[in-house]
Amino acid sequence: MRVVTTAQSPADSVTLDVQPTPLALLLLGREADPRSERGVECPGDLPSPSDPDLVERARAAKERLGGKVFVLGHHYQRDEVIQFADVTGDSFKLARDAAARPDAEYIVFCGVHFMAESADILTTDDQKVVLPDLAAGCSMADMATAEQVAECWDVLTEAGVAEQVVPVSYMNSSADIKAFTGKHGGTICTSSNAKRALEWAYGQGEPGSTKVLFLPDQHLGRNTAVRDMGFSLDDCVVYNPHKPGGGLTAEQLRDARMILWRGHCSVHGRFSLESVEDVRARIPGVNVLVHPECKHEVVAAADYVGSTEHIIQTLEAAPAGSKWAIGTELNLVRRLANRFAAEDKEIVFLDKTVCFCSTMNRIDLPHLVWTLESLADGKLVNRIEVDRETEQFAKLALERMLALP
Repeated sequence: MRVVTTAQSPADSVTLDVQPTPLALLLLGREADPRSERGVECPGDLPSPSDPDLVERARAAKERLGGKVFVLGHHYQRDEVIQFADVTGDSFKLARDAAARPDAEYIVFCGVHFMAESADILTTDDQKVVLPDLAAGCSMADMATAEQVAECWDVLTEAGVAEQVVPVSYMNSSADIKAFTGKHGGTICTSSNAKRALEWAYGQGEPGSTKVLFLPDQHLGRNTAVRDMGFSLDDCVVYNPHKPGGGLTAEQLRDARMILWRGHCSVHGRFSLESVEDVRARIPGVNVLVHPECKHEVVAAADYVGSTEHIIQTLEAAPAGSKWAIGTELNLVRRLANRFAAEDKEIVFLDKTVCFCSTMNRIDLPHLVWTLESLADGKLVNRIEVDRETEQFAKLALERMLALP
């Protein structure tokens, strides 16, 4: 069975040679992954997915709301949702877009929980951020809890290195983790500015003695340090929150330059070196372009590496007739394949198994319709609100990022 991209007509669709896995049911939001979803039921009667009027209902509700609503759509969202987004982008771009629209009373964030939290932190107190499905969490963000990170800091303190450590947290983290980062003198980073954030962090203390605690994605931290900054793999250690002392000795912590949290993206972590070798054998001359959340061996074997926005810009600039295998979320890859098919750019998915983000895919058209109609009727639903203290320190960390050169 192949996955065919959705398009205006069958003739316009592009077939991606991928095989569904047992997890494929997740991509319709009809099964639950207890490791990555919050398990929160939608408090209301959802429209039926088979309702033929869903598109018209969404359009009508959005028109009733007018300028009161601003809909954000992450690149990994389904096409059925993206069509109603006022802007699309990665998580940080969307949070900044929300902050740039202070006149919008409702910010409907079609993404996942941590993204909506970031939007709430950066928007005004009068604006209300709404997540259409509260079960849309993030497996990576959930791999680092406030309690675990506080315990890690105790371990670093006992090892005598905490004063040398600057935390750097990926944007894909909870508000609690961002607040911890701000409180301990650190900054936030995105996949596009991780190198600048690490350079800033290492400049905060004595040269050669400063260490970074990178949260929560070990792969982005390792790839940035080794690939972009010339570190060795031996400079990096992995802190496992499920082991006593993180599974590390005090000596290992003292010797390390990068202390990587044992977290990863469940989507990008699926790609393997075998995936790269297989696509090169199947498609001679293919360019392999992957996200830096992929494993180090995948990044090392790729031709190009970059953030979601970088992936899009690279394909926009690619010459006609070029061939590309993309290592990122499948909704985006198939959308790009459709977009550039007319330019004779061959774009395929890096792996041969389906790799949707199951939690991102929980935001579907029925949830969006229910949200917009509720707001249009004057009923506020699924508001995401960060408490004052958490917001204060999380915003401090975000502002340090915004001040990066």
